[in-house]
Amino acid sequence: MCGSELQPLPEGVQRVAAFLQQAQHPHLPQMLDGAARTAQEAAEQLGILVGQVAKSIIFKRRSDGAAVLVVTSGDRRVDEEKVAQLVGSGLGRADADFVKASTGFSIGGVSPVAHAAKPVTLMDQELQRFDTVWAAAGHPYGVFPATPQQLQELTGAPWSDVVVA
Repeated sequence: MCGSELQPLPEGVQRVAAFLQQAQHPHLPQMLDGAARTAQEAAEQLGILVGQVAKSIIFKRRSDGAAVLVVTSGDRRVDEEKVAQLVGSGLGRADADFVKASTGFSIGGVSPVAHAAKPVTLMDQELQRFDTVWAAAGHPYGVFPATPQQLQELTGAPWSDVVVA
């Protein structure tokens, strides 16, 4: 034993782990050896297809300042117009401070669950192409697996067409 396994998990990962345990999800977060800030990095670390990475993209709805979370397949690009049609016009990119304040997570580790405040959430129907997807667990080195259906149930979000055709 080298002692690294005795290090406490980062706060964001602890929050995600507690959420997953409470939801009786069968898998807890795992810490990777390297960063998985992007879908490509996560896929390389996990030895999976980029599309199997469930990336969390945060937007800011201008009308009320609400956080809008789009959980999308890592090999797809979000179509902001499609998202705006589903959640209300006036959608803008969220800066790092807004993401941290609204989710409790830093960009590169935003989990689809256990947010500081519940966001408006949409699930990319393209995730259903895979048996298992991997999502960030509150830290750039933290991830957890789920079936697309499990992830949809954990977020409570509707399946939506939110990507560029």
